[in-house]
Amino acid sequence: MKCINAAQILPEDLLAEIRRYTNGERLLYIPEESRRKGWGENNGSRNFYRKRNEEMNRLYEAGSTVPELAETFHLAENTVRKIIYGKQ
Repeated sequence: MKCINAAQILPEDLLAEIRRYTNGERLLYIPEESRRKGWGENNGSRNFYRKRNEEMNRLYEAGSTVPELAETFHLAENTVRKIIYGKQ
C-alpha cells in the first residue's frame, strides 16, 4: 500500500480536524466507501419477502385469521403476528 501525504490531497481545515482526533499518530487507514448491497438485494429475497408480507397484510385486512394465514404461508402463527402487527 502506497502512503500519501495527507497535506497534499486534503484541505487544510479537514487536515486540522483529523489532527484533533488522531493526536499526531502517523498511520491512518481510510477504507473505501462501501459498495455492498443490503441483505437480499442480489438474489431477490428482499423483494420476495416484501411482496409476501404485503399480500399477508392485504389478506388479514380482508378478514383472514392468523391461523389461516399461518397455514396458507406455511409460517408459525407468531411469525404471522409479527408481520401483520409490524414487529419484524
